[in-house]
Amino acid sequence: MYSMTGFGRGEYRENGIELTVEIKTVNNRFLDVSLKCPRVFSPLEDRIRACLREHISRGHADVFVSYVDKRDKQKALYVDLAAARSYVEAAQAVAREFPLLPDDLTVTGVLRFPDVVRQEEAPDADEGLVTALELALGRAVSALTAMRLAEGERLKRDLLARMGEIAALREKIAARAPLVAEEYRRKLTERIGEYLGGKVEESRILTEAAVFADKCSIDEELTRLAAHIASFYQICESETVGRKLDFLVQEFNRECNTVCSKSNDAELTAYALQMKNEIEKVREQIQNLE
Repeated sequence: MYSMTGFGRGEYRENGIELTVEIKTVNNRFLDVSLKCPRVFSPLEDRIRACLREHISRGHADVFVSYVDKRDKQKALYVDLAAARSYVEAAQAVAREFPLLPDDLTVTGVLRFPDVVRQEEAPDADEGLVTALELALGRAVSALTAMRLAEGERLKRDLLARMGEIAALREKIAARAPLVAEEYRRKLTERIGEYLGGKVEESRILTEAAVFADKCSIDEELTRLAAHIASFYQICESETVGRKLDFLVQEFNRECNTVCSKSNDAELTAYALQMKNEIEKVREQIQNLE
């Protein structure tokens, strides 16, 4: 069982390359990957997304890639002649306006002006950068998976504990339900006896009690709740459980609402409301599961 929330960091520090990949994931209904990386890695974005899809089925993932290349290799320089020309023309204009100022304009000086000379980035990552990215990405994914698994196991323990509470409440409701009709029959007998001076028609009482018992019967709901509880435990043994449990919790709510609507007993209603509270807590936790 995996949580959708996690963080992983992977680094590569070899052969003059320092590259870092960071992955942060949060809840989302579907898989959504956002990449922020230097332009040199743009052709590799599909490969990065494919790697994440192998390990994440849903959630929003932010991926950050940064690097420093300290290798000794030939640097490609670009000279912006238009910018240099503008600087020279501006210097000449100043010299004409102030002829007494010494003119120390040189070619070397022009090259030092901002934006005249800049280093050209390679259009694509070379083999060394690709290897660095793959290794760092793999380490980041491994760290992310470990954190998501640890958080998922913590959520699993909490969910199973809450499901234990729901199962216990279901047993209390099942034990209480048969007594409701019997108490109704007893109270009805006493009330009619008071009105009629002790003369009670037993067959009429039994008929009224039977109608009441049928109207308030929750046997089917209790059976379905037991089946849902068993399914919940079974699903929790899988890795990807979020969508399945989300659907199952809706079924829990439906049965619990029916129990509440049929209940004509304060104690039984209290148990059902406690169950609804636990189901809501389970639903909130499930939103964090993959």
